[in-house]
Amino acid sequence: MAVIAEKCPDVTVVVCDISQKQIDAWNSDELPIYEPGLDEIVQAKRGKNLFFSTQIDEEIEKADIIFVSVNTPTKTQGIGAGRAANIKNCELCARTIAKVAKTPKIVVEKSTVPVRTADSMRRVLSANGGDVQHQILSNPEFLAEGTGIEDLRNPSRVLIGGLQTPEGKKAIAFLADVYAHWVPREKIITTNLWSSELSKLVANAFLAQRISSINSISALCEVSGADVDEVARAVGADYRLGPHFLKASVGFGGSCFQKDILNLVYLCETFGLHEVSEYWQKVVDINDYQKDRFAKTMVKNMFNTVTGKKIAVLGFAFKKDTGDTRETASAFVCRSLIEEQANVSVYDPKVKEYAMNEALKYAGCDMGEAEKHITRSPDVYEACKDAHAVAILTEWDMFKTLDFQKIYDGMAKPAFVFDGRNILPHAELTKIGFEVFAIGKSNKPAN
Repeated sequence: MAVIAEKCPDVTVVVCDISQKQIDAWNSDELPIYEPGLDEIVQAKRGKNLFFSTQIDEEIEKADIIFVSVNTPTKTQGIGAGRAANIKNCELCARTIAKVAKTPKIVVEKSTVPVRTADSMRRVLSANGGDVQHQILSNPEFLAEGTGIEDLRNPSRVLIGGLQTPEGKKAIAFLADVYAHWVPREKIITTNLWSSELSKLVANAFLAQRISSINSISALCEVSGADVDEVARAVGADYRLGPHFLKASVGFGGSCFQKDILNLVYLCETFGLHEVSEYWQKVVDINDYQKDRFAKTMVKNMFNTVTGKKIAVLGFAFKKDTGDTRETASAFVCRSLIEEQANVSVYDPKVKEYAMNEALKYAGCDMGEAEKHITRSPDVYEACKDAHAVAILTEWDMFKTLDFQKIYDGMAKPAFVFDGRNILPHAELTKIGFEVFAIGKSNKPAN
């Protein structure tokens, strides 16, 4: 919404939420989320054509287009628990719009949702809107945290799905005109509603599939003597494949990949496509395997015990340039280390303590044990002091330029480095004296 305000000075954008605390944060100098470039846009446009409000009913009535951007978490209980998305927030939004709106609106489904959610929302709007006929569109985002602003300013495509009726096509064109302020028309793709909804799930599933594919090969590289980065470079040079999302790591995270794949798995099961469902489930299984394998590699190479040992975990966000900890691999690795009675010291330049605790809880960590065995350090060198091992779990650029001689001098010996992102100069670290273990490398400790 901030980028729409930036690129469309003639369009008034009002972001609404029921939480006064959230709106107050958006109206403050410290935004509730970190995303490179976002603060500058908000500071420049807020109060001009970008506003934040809790006056939801009032803003619904004034709006021409209503974007529904609500959380659709994976269900934790009931039918489809652990896989199906809970779309109750989408339905609640539709009911509120139907109750409040006295004139026709274009309701845009922005959240990542199961196929045919738009139909459910359309039926709710139709059943409760009286004589007012609203149009519903699907307009999913294709962006990555950490590069979200640039992705929105220069999108690879904008996807708009709607009913293939005269009214539906008119609504599609109306929204396309907004994006056409800065997006070339040839990059604006229009489809039916269901294709748009499914395309978002499939895009994330394909991206996650590539990560799990290269991560599965990383395990083979470690035992065969191959180098996963060299394999990825060779494979990615094939123009039919390309190099993107072929970076081996401790595992993918974030709010979308796992949730959307599991949603796809459940959708296939619902339609009786069990072989297809099992295929996509394996993408998640490999991701879980990679996180577990990394933690076990740490324990195995530290003489099969980490009990009572201090381990420095550098990076807790699921990726660099964000403070987001949802589904972060770091939480699952930390849980495994805590179960082994290690003392874990975490440093991350953007993750807040409350977010770290929520992620650990989500990962199934015993929070009583976590309180005893995990600390959050405000300084990276303090986190590493007296540690037996350093584990790189987020690819923050700052970790590439740390003074590793200083870190080594302050650590217990032998000093271990476990590079879960393959961003460090492994030969240099070995020369300093570290025993280095990296994803997808022939990990032979120094003699």
